[in-house]
Amino acid sequence: MKILVTGASGQLGSTFKSLVGKNQVGNLEFTFKSSSELDITDFESVREELLSEDYAYCINCAAYTNVDQAETEKELAYQINVTGARNLALNCNESKTVLVHISTDFVFDGFLNTPYVEEDIARPIGFYGDTKFKGERAVINNLDEHFVIRTSWLYSEFGHNFMKTMLRLAHEKDEISVVYDQVGTPTYAQDLAKMILYIINAHSIDYGVYHYSNEGVSSWYDFAKAIFDMEGLKVKLNPILSEEYPTPAERPKFSVMDKGKIKKTFDLEIPHWKDSLEVALMAHAKINI
Repeated sequence: MKILVTGASGQLGSTFKSLVGKNQVGNLEFTFKSSSELDITDFESVREELLSEDYAYCINCAAYTNVDQAETEKELAYQINVTGARNLALNCNESKTVLVHISTDFVFDGFLNTPYVEEDIARPIGFYGDTKFKGERAVINNLDEHFVIRTSWLYSEFGHNFMKTMLRLAHEKDEISVVYDQVGTPTYAQDLAKMILYIINAHSIDYGVYHYSNEGVSSWYDFAKAIFDMEGLKVKLNPILSEEYPTPAERPKFSVMDKGKIKKTFDLEIPHWKDSLEVALMAHAKINI
C-alpha cells in the first residue's frame, strides 16, 4: 500500500521516517512531503499529489502547533489547521484515499475532572484549539473514510517539544520553574506512529474519532521531574501555578483523555508514559552523541 505523509519534516513525520529507516512499517510504501514540498493550504497542489499516485492512506502530520503564536498569527493557523484539513478531506474523497488526521486534547476546555471521551463536547479556550476542532469538523463533514486521532503533549527525540526543551534548560540553568496545575498525559510520538501503522496494516474500516495518548496522568511539573530524574540531572525544579507563568494562550487545566474506545476497537495495549519516556530519552541520547 502507498502512504502519503504530509508535514513530513515535523516531529511526527520525522518519527514515521525513522520507523521506515528501521524497517518497522510492514509492507508499506511511503511518500514523505514536507510543508515546503506540499502546501496543504493549496487545494490544487493537494489534488495533483493525491491523484498522481494510488495512495491508500494519507497521514496528515501538517499542522500549525505554536499554541501561543496562534493567538496573533490567526490567519496562518486557520489556513493550515482548517483550510488545509478541508483540502485534504475533499481531495481524499475524490482519490478514494483514507485520511488519518491528527488532532489534540486542546479541543477541550479542561473544566471536567474525569477523562474526556470522544463524545464529550469540544469547547476550545484558545485559538489553536479552535482551529484544530474546526479542522476535525472539516474532515468529518467532507470524508467518510477518516480516522481523527486526538493526542496530547506529544514529544520525541525529533523537532521542538517539552522533553527537549527541559533537557536544554537543565544544561543552561541551575533552577527551573514549571506549572503543576495543568494535568494531562505525555505521549511519545513513536507510540502514536506505531498505533497508526497498526490501524493501517489491519485494513480497519472502523472510521471515526479516537483518543490516543500514553497511559497515566501527569502535570507538566511531574513530566519535567521525571525527565531530570531519569537523566540524573541536578537542577532545582520549582512547581508554580499557571498564573505565575502567564502565556498569550490559556491552556486547559485538565485534558486527560479516555482511551477505552481505541483500546477496545483495536485490542491495543498502550505503554505508560514513564516507560515510553525512558525509551525516548535513550533515543535522544543516541542521536546526540
